[in-house]
Amino acid sequence: MSTFWSVWIIAITLFNIFGCLWLLWWTRKKPEDVIEEGENTLGHEFDGIEEYNNPLPKWWLNLFYFTIAFSLIYLLLFPGYGSYPGVFGWTSANQWEREVETADNTYNRIFRDYAKSSIEELANNPEAVKVGQRLYGNNCSVCHGSDAKGSKGFPNLTDNDWLYGGTPEAIKTTLIKGRNGNMPPMIAAVGGEQGAKDVAAYVLSLSGQTGSGDAEAGKAKFMVCAACHGMDGKGNQAMGAPNLTDNIWLYGNSEEAIIEAIAKGRRGQMPAFEETLSPEKIHVISAYVYSLSQ
Repeated sequence: MSTFWSVWIIAITLFNIFGCLWLLWWTRKKPEDVIEEGENTLGHEFDGIEEYNNPLPKWWLNLFYFTIAFSLIYLLLFPGYGSYPGVFGWTSANQWEREVETADNTYNRIFRDYAKSSIEELANNPEAVKVGQRLYGNNCSVCHGSDAKGSKGFPNLTDNDWLYGGTPEAIKTTLIKGRNGNMPPMIAAVGGEQGAKDVAAYVLSLSGQTGSGDAEAGKAKFMVCAACHGMDGKGNQAMGAPNLTDNIWLYGNSEEAIIEAIAKGRRGQMPAFEETLSPEKIHVISAYVYSLSQ
C-alpha cells in the first residue's frame, strides 16, 4: 500500500471516529436544559402520548463514549490505520500459521504412528482411511471430485485404470512429485485433417467403436503414436500414455474429442505436494487413494 492511500485511510478513520464524538457532544442535553412540561416536546403525539426531548441517561451516553475510546485503543493495538501494523503486529496469516502449528503438534503423533504401517495395511484400517479421506477432501477433491471419480481431464481414482500405475509406491510418488502429462500435436505427423480422422477411427475401433474415417488407413498412420501408446495401443505407464483399448477416457471418447487431441495435443499437470504436506500425511492420503480401487 502506498503512503498516500495509507494516510487517506487513517484520515477517514479518524474523521469518522471524532465526528461521532463531536456529534454526541453537540447534541447532548443536560438535565438543567429540561424546561417546563409541555414545552419540551418534539410535537409528536399519538393516542394521548407525547414524545419528549429529554436527555439520554448518563449510563447510555457514557456507553457511546466508551465505544469511541475502545475503537481508538483497538486501532492502536491492531491493524486498521492504513499500513500501520499495530502494537501487537497481528495478521490473519500469522494467526492461521499458529493454529496450524498447534494442530500439527497435536496430531503429528497420530500421523507418525500411521507412518509405521505400510500403505496396504493402512488401506485396511478404517480409522486411517477416514483420516486420509479428510486430507484428500482438503487437498485433492477440487480436481478429482469429492467422490474421487474425477471429471474431464482429471482421472477417476476409484477404478483400476491408472496412467502412472496404481501400486502404493506409484501413488505415493505421484503425490510427492506431481505429474506432467504432455501429448504433442500430431496432426502434421498423421497427414493433416483426413489423417487425424482416420487415426481417430482406428483408435475408436480398438475399444469396439466406429468413426467416420478409414480405420484401416488410420492403423498405418497410428505407427507414429505407437512410440508412446504401444503397437497394440495399450499405453505405457512409465510415460503416462493412456490405454486406448478400453472404454475409459480422460478427455472423452467422441470422435471430435480424439481428433482434437491429435490436432492440438494434451497437457495435464498435477501439482507436487512434497512442499505443502508432510511425508506422514502423504502416506495416509496414499493409503486412502489406494483403498478406493481395491
